[in-house]
Amino acid sequence: MENVTDDIDRILAQWADERPDLDTEAMGVFGRIYRLSRLAGDATERAYARFGIARADFDVLATLRRSGAPFQLSPGALAASMMLSTGGTTARLDRLEKAGLVARSPDPNDRRGILVRLTPEGRAIADEAVTAGLAEQQRLLAHLPPAKRAQIGELLRDLLNGL
Repeated sequence: MENVTDDIDRILAQWADERPDLDTEAMGVFGRIYRLSRLAGDATERAYARFGIARADFDVLATLRRSGAPFQLSPGALAASMMLSTGGTTARLDRLEKAGLVARSPDPNDRRGILVRLTPEGRAIADEAVTAGLAEQQRLLAHLPPAKRAQIGELLRDLLNGL
């Protein structure tokens, strides 16, 4: 188990001892991605909690906020942007509407449709939460020089584009 530098290396070394026939390179890549995702997700979740919202709530608020003025979308467009089912979106919208962070109103261009919009309080929470979440993510990357951060971004983009 030489050259062990993290827990993933330890796991890969164990597999190499037990199953030297396996190529575990992909396990190392995706194991690290999974662990990073969990750690970063937990850290940003804590940042959002200071504003009384969960990550799922933030996704809705952020999607509406980044859509630009008037910060409103149809439930279908909102669900598509978040890559969620409309059923999953409805539960989130119910919770956020009850908290006064979003409001639903009839779509003036579609008698059967509705629009979801950020309330002023929802916009303020979205702005504060995105700032706090980004600060936390930047903190997690701070030990890496800018060139390595850019390289990681490029490599992950290449990986995602290849899937």
